[in-house]
Amino acid sequence: MLGNNIFDTVLVYPILNVLILFYKLFISIGLPGAFGFSIIALTVFIRLILHPFFSKQIETTKKMQDLKPHLDRLSSKHKKDPKKLQSEQMRLYQEAGINPATGCLFMLVQIPVFFALYNTLSLFLMKGPTTKLIADINGVLYHPFLKIQSINSDFFIFNLAMSPQKSGLWYYYLVPVVTAALQYLQVQATTPAMAPTALAENKDKKKEVSSTSGDFQKAMNTQMKYIFPLMIGWFAYTLPLGLSLYWNIFSLFSIMQYKKLKS
Repeated sequence: MLGNNIFDTVLVYPILNVLILFYKLFISIGLPGAFGFSIIALTVFIRLILHPFFSKQIETTKKMQDLKPHLDRLSSKHKKDPKKLQSEQMRLYQEAGINPATGCLFMLVQIPVFFALYNTLSLFLMKGPTTKLIADINGVLYHPFLKIQSINSDFFIFNLAMSPQKSGLWYYYLVPVVTAALQYLQVQATTPAMAPTALAENKDKKKEVSSTSGDFQKAMNTQMKYIFPLMIGWFAYTLPLGLSLYWNIFSLFSIMQYKKLKS
């Protein structure tokens, strides 16, 4: 529910007003499935605002990937001197003009926005737009023009407030499959290719052994590639369809932006 806390005031209320603005505009032109298209428009709007953060994150990731062979050589050369290794790594980062913590920083910046989007959509989709909820929403809208009497959650053959789990209709079950597939493609597009790792240089050994860090990164990439899409697909199965619509549009834009920035 809506509250008077700083999070709602700074993030949820503005996003809610933008969503209702799109809904009122689409209703005024008689667009079928106006609420669904409002979710799409809101997702695109937020994604465009966050584009500079994603661009910087991709740039940092790419530079880190390019440095991976050099970092592996430093790890092999100074493996018995952690302080020397750390200073050499920092020197390499400075020469490349990157901060390793930057990627995490930009991800942290985006997290509150994602939660605000989820909270906004949940208002309409989790329990439905009751009379009290509509009154609460109207109470935080910025202009009388935006005030609403009700929300129609139908989007073509789908009810965006219904989950595939509760629908009992076969075509609802396609949504979690599509959601998991898009998440898999997003992970594929956004995960950097594994750079060559430092190899054991013992000539007496017949097999080359990957570094521990390389093995850990490979394991993490494998989990992100397969487990995370399945988890998102399960959420899409149990949660209202409108949240899946938001997630899928966001994934599509992520894939397109990463492809464009990497090309």
